[in-house]
Amino acid sequence: MDINGAVALVTGANRGIGRALAQELVERGATVYAAARRPELVDLPGVTPLRLDITDPQSVADAAAAASDVTLLVNNAGIATGSDLVTVPDLERARREMDTHFWGTLSMIRAFAPALARNGGGAIVNVLSAVSWFTTPGAGAYHAAKAAEWALTNSARQELAAQGTLVTGVHLGAADTDIMRGYDGPKIAPSDVARAALDGVERGDGEVLVDDWSRFVKASLVRTPEEIDAGIRAALAG
Repeated sequence: MDINGAVALVTGANRGIGRALAQELVERGATVYAAARRPELVDLPGVTPLRLDITDPQSVADAAAAASDVTLLVNNAGIATGSDLVTVPDLERARREMDTHFWGTLSMIRAFAPALARNGGGAIVNVLSAVSWFTTPGAGAYHAAKAAEWALTNSARQELAAQGTLVTGVHLGAADTDIMRGYDGPKIAPSDVARAALDGVERGDGEVLVDDWSRFVKASLVRTPEEIDAGIRAALAG
């Protein structure tokens, strides 16, 4: 896919990776809808702010109607509640994670797939995480939701191939964003994530591993669960 001349919609475009993706798209010659729950916070020149809450079906439908010319959908919006699954008092935060990463992303794909087909096929980018493949204490809800979103990405890739829509999953470790502000380890710049993701789209890649950490975790999946956990703990310890 040629980004130059594309019409893109980026969710969660008011900050972090979403903002970097919107900026990179503009620089590559795309027309960009910058979607956010609070579009007044979108501060990028050259984009069209769009109000969108991906967990609200009516909001998604309104966005699909307003941006019916989209040829590239970038599902970036996400949350991180820092919740486990079994030992927490209730599952409210876990449900919020799943509503956002799985059901919200699925809602967007279902709403925009017909427009992508009408507009020549286009592409969908789902911003995932290396945490799709492993977890640590306090990340159980995020891990489960991102693992579900990874599975969704793989299913959507197969389902939409017949209409000529590329579906790309983008995996990364820690990025220098608000979600990771309490993390002291190495962080990749959001602009680097954006460049790698869009380079992958232009190559026609179904999966983009942005950094060494995502490549390390993906490679470890051939091991047993115990070996994976031990390797992750050793790597995180330095």
